[in-house]
Amino acid sequence: MLTVQRIAQKSAGRRLRQQALQLGSWRGLATASEPYDVVVIGGGPGGYVAAIKAAQLGLKTACVEKRGSLGGTCLNVGCIPSKAMLNNSHLYHQAQHDFKRRGIDVSGVSLNLETMLGAKDTAVAGLTKGIEFLFKQNKVDYIKGAASFTSPTSISVDLLDGGKTEVQTKNFVIATGSEVTPFPGGAIEIDEKQIVSSTGALELQKVPEKLVVIGGGIIGLEMGSVWSRLGSEVTVVEFLGGIGGAGIDEEVAKGFQRLLTKQGIKFKLNTKVLSAEKKDGKVFLKAEAAKGGKEETLEADVVLVAIGRRPYVQGLNLEAVGVELDNKGRIVIDDQFNTSVKNIKCIGDVTFGPMLAHKAEEEGIAAVEFLKSGHGHVNYNAIPSVVYTHPEVAWVGKTEQELKAAGVQYNIGKFNFSANSRAKTNMDADGFVKILAEKETDRIVGVHIIGPNAGEMISEGVLAVEYGASSEDIARTSHAHPTLSEAFKEAAMAAHSKPIHM
Repeated sequence: MLTVQRIAQKSAGRRLRQQALQLGSWRGLATASEPYDVVVIGGGPGGYVAAIKAAQLGLKTACVEKRGSLGGTCLNVGCIPSKAMLNNSHLYHQAQHDFKRRGIDVSGVSLNLETMLGAKDTAVAGLTKGIEFLFKQNKVDYIKGAASFTSPTSISVDLLDGGKTEVQTKNFVIATGSEVTPFPGGAIEIDEKQIVSSTGALELQKVPEKLVVIGGGIIGLEMGSVWSRLGSEVTVVEFLGGIGGAGIDEEVAKGFQRLLTKQGIKFKLNTKVLSAEKKDGKVFLKAEAAKGGKEETLEADVVLVAIGRRPYVQGLNLEAVGVELDNKGRIVIDDQFNTSVKNIKCIGDVTFGPMLAHKAEEEGIAAVEFLKSGHGHVNYNAIPSVVYTHPEVAWVGKTEQELKAAGVQYNIGKFNFSANSRAKTNMDADGFVKILAEKETDRIVGVHIIGPNAGEMISEGVLAVEYGASSEDIARTSHAHPTLSEAFKEAAMAAHSKPIHM
């Protein structure tokens, strides 16, 4: 007779086989006698890319993800849905405030928030299913469940459809990402209704009359922009003296704040939020100057807490296998992504560096290349950042303040979009391109763009930093006319000698 335990094990095995067959990727789950070559824990941008690359390199691979859909925070409740809302809210705002001056007369423009939210969800669903297809195509086993280490070569997985299974492997890649940082001391509790994180900010069922955003970094500014365009009175409260978060050039940050202020967003810099109280359908925030001072009260219909994210390691049972964390809760790794346990690697938000999807993707590829061949590469000086407001802001490499602090002599090349023919023709000419080049070598060490299409244009700056291009190299490279990218060429000319059109 079968014991209850064996029946449960057989049932769990059947469920896994059925799940894999639905994806068309079933090859038979690995066993203790024939383990996986690599198991990736986490199916976000770093994890799913690592799993696909590992399979492409001929490694028997599985990916364990407990969300129930692939793509992680980025695809499900972060980068992708926020960009859908940013794009569509921008179109709505243009129809209301910009079409008339372009000779487009429209009337009766109104917001259908339900449909706008639905368009966001449709984009997310399509992309998550696309990753499942890529797993099938590359023969990656997809295990839906929460992983917990039982040894350096095995995990126990609580399956989403019930039951457990043990997974054996020669190597692990931890890619569990990050979660919203709670407000310090528990003074403000997120309920995702009136006091929301970025997740709740993407699901608001009506436009709040007043929205207060705590945190002037990328997430706060993007979400603040969405709801401002849709009709909210938005106030951003930031502890520091500038907006944009870490890595933004100070000159760009100041120009950025001026442009967002013109759009109607209010800013309270050097201000500390102390607490929040919900009363009579409103939220009342107590705040004071960052260095101390007179207390004030801010009233809001909705408050967005956007003070950052922290590594997510919940339930992994890392202590059981000796994986070391630093004092910020990040998993400690070496220059080959090895943790303190030799066969366990780690990538993405859960370890050091900027919490960016594309950074995690690059690490995912490099980590499995190290597994396969002993060689891999990520240039952390060439990781771009983008704020998808309007205008967009993008940067790569060093800022002016960093070069000054390091004592590096540099030249500045700057070109305003107001002198760019395509930007002028498009009637969208706010901002500039700024290139920083070493004075002695002319090597480009930093690129900073605020203006239309900055997120796409920064790729040329990334290539320049990656390959050690000089400003003269860019200045002598033909750029199509008329394009926004000509502003990049002119900025390079300004760094090397003089621009033509300014």
